[in-house]
Amino acid sequence: MRPESSRSVLRDVALQLPFLAWLIVLWMLVWNQFTVLSFVTGLVVAIFVTRVFRLPTIELSGRVNLWYAALFAVQFLGAIVRGAVAVTIQVFDFRRQPGAAIIGVPLRYADDLIMTHVSVTSSLIPGSLVVEADRDRGILYLHIIGVRNMDDVEHQRQGVLKWERRIVRALGSPAQYRALKEDERMGGAR
Repeated sequence: MRPESSRSVLRDVALQLPFLAWLIVLWMLVWNQFTVLSFVTGLVVAIFVTRVFRLPTIELSGRVNLWYAALFAVQFLGAIVRGAVAVTIQVFDFRRQPGAAIIGVPLRYADDLIMTHVSVTSSLIPGSLVVEADRDRGILYLHIIGVRNMDDVEHQRQGVLKWERRIVRALGSPAQYRALKEDERMGGAR
């Protein structure tokens, strides 16, 4: 094996360690056993899964801002409650049908990881669902309920972009965070 290819393998293994650790913890949680045996079997299963179902290595940013991550979690839980209440009101409002639309939201700071986080966040909030992600152009397409006019559509679009900024603050790479700060300084992102 050549030195650069062995470095590449070591780099891939180092990048996979957080995922292996997560799979082991998940295995132990599924079996509700925190023993040496469940750790070893979880390790075997994690290695098997990552080798058989090979996915491209995702490089994490290495940056986690705990304050913004905690703030994100609180805001996310609040959004889930507000979304559930709004959808419930729409369901029981027999006077009118809730409007629906499919909107495209071009993300500003998205790489694969941020786009995935924004997609999951947007889909978990009641009233919206990601129906497609255009990875090459960085556009998420969402089905939204409760829209009646173009102002509602734009409000929903800005809401998704706000989640993107929150995620970049909490988990984005240093370059993404600098770009966000520069846009905020220039007045482009609020």
